[in-house]
Amino acid sequence: MTEKSDAILSKLNSLANPDNVKGMTRYGINSLGTLGVSIYTLRPMAKEIGIDHNLALELWKSGIHEARILACFIDDPNLVDEDQMEDWAKDFDSWDVCDQVCSSLFDQTQFAYAKAFEWSERDEEFVKRAGFVLMAALAVHDKKATDDKLAAFFPVILSKASDHRNFVKKAVNWALRNLGKRNRNLNKMAIETAQMILTNGSPAERWVARDALRELTAEKTQARFKP
Repeated sequence: MTEKSDAILSKLNSLANPDNVKGMTRYGINSLGTLGVSIYTLRPMAKEIGIDHNLALELWKSGIHEARILACFIDDPNLVDEDQMEDWAKDFDSWDVCDQVCSSLFDQTQFAYAKAFEWSERDEEFVKRAGFVLMAALAVHDKKATDDKLAAFFPVILSKASDHRNFVKKAVNWALRNLGKRNRNLNKMAIETAQMILTNGSPAERWVARDALRELTAEKTQARFKP
């Protein structure tokens, strides 16, 4: 650890709030190594620190929950390689760290699409979740992506919607909804995919499909596509 990383970790520890940790646990956040520092505190800290790839790597190695979230905010996506993505993904042990890393950093890397497909095939719960979180993030953040490029995610969503694990099925649902809210064409494909999922009939598939269909067919969503 460098002097800079030590100073940041000391600051995080000084902000520790055990009551917040209890509240976070109720939302399914892993309490192991968690200090209870709000993300609304971490984001301004990240802006103050600035982009620093090496510092991000050090903070991640600390194993502290909030330090890892801070790491993804200050890392440089242009310097992130596949080895780092794999190393960090193996460390995912809480849905919020997984989601922040994937939607604030990994989705901006050149490997984002490849990892979305690759990780969606993995067995580890949070790694598989990461694959679908990447899909959800890319549907919103990759403004230059063609419909065809994003539509390639639909067969994966269809094939994996039967995974009953809570953190996986919620990410599958999230990806489906985000893709379907991008534009009218993808909305139509997302609705068709949800209807196919629904016919498969497992409890997880019924939940994924019904929840997605409620939002994708809602008047508020459809109004977004009106000329």
